[in-house]
Amino acid sequence: MKSAIEGFIYYLRVELNRSDNTLECYARDLERFVDFLDREMGAREPHLVTEAHVVNYLAHLDREGLGPRSIARARTSIRQLFRYLMKEHGLQDDPTTHIASPRFTSPLPQVLRVEQIEALLEAPARDTPLGLRDAAMIELMYSTGMRVSELVKLPARSVDPDEALLRVFGKGRKERIVPIGDRAMELLRAYLGPARAGSDPTRRASALFLTRRGRAMTRQNFWQRLRHYALQAGIPGKVSPHVLRHSFATHLLEHGADLRVLQALLGHADITTTQIYTHVSKARLAALHHRHHPRG
Repeated sequence: MKSAIEGFIYYLRVELNRSDNTLECYARDLERFVDFLDREMGAREPHLVTEAHVVNYLAHLDREGLGPRSIARARTSIRQLFRYLMKEHGLQDDPTTHIASPRFTSPLPQVLRVEQIEALLEAPARDTPLGLRDAAMIELMYSTGMRVSELVKLPARSVDPDEALLRVFGKGRKERIVPIGDRAMELLRAYLGPARAGSDPTRRASALFLTRRGRAMTRQNFWQRLRHYALQAGIPGKVSPHVLRHSFATHLLEHGADLRVLQALLGHADITTTQIYTHVSKARLAALHHRHHPRG
């Protein structure tokens, strides 16, 4: 089973060009599955794995307290592994064929109010190099709606300061060009001066956003910085980079943006993914009506 997983991960990376994050999730889910099979079931070869093995494993995850989303993702990882083995290695039976995915309702994404966004954007101290970097990153993310993985991987050459455009490579290395708002562009220009040069005196670093030591920012690093500024701004709850992306999309829709334009800006392959924001917008309008209308 372990060699089958290694071949599957290699296939995802080379043939399907899946992102590092996706590969990590598949590998983690499947390694946990194999450990369970080895420990509890004694099934060490793909052709020995049965539907009962998979059902018992998913039930084990439920007993361990994993939520429906995590269990559904584990099922998907196992299903994709066996589809690969049938397609590429001639495996005869797929033990996941008749196993239904657990049902769950999709909660609407968390969205910040405009005044909360303003407070968050003003939180970093812009008179320090790192504060200016953080302000530019947060402003750029809200201005473009990009994913945090896209943000931290931006090369310095991805910015076109003359046209105020940004070249972004999304999932599957798909390229898209997104406009940069005036405020974000102003902060980027400021950061690309002495602030960034202080972290990269030899000018050899390729990443746009750098740590104090001149290394590329990581998702975890930016997440921690963002939560720090959210607390500083007095914003309740867990403010993640994805909340900025959700807020960008929802605020655009509320101000009349076309759904197809929003799809292109977010880099969604399927517009059905983008349509969640129409539900978010309607839910926010209903909440505002209930809160402020005298008969709400």
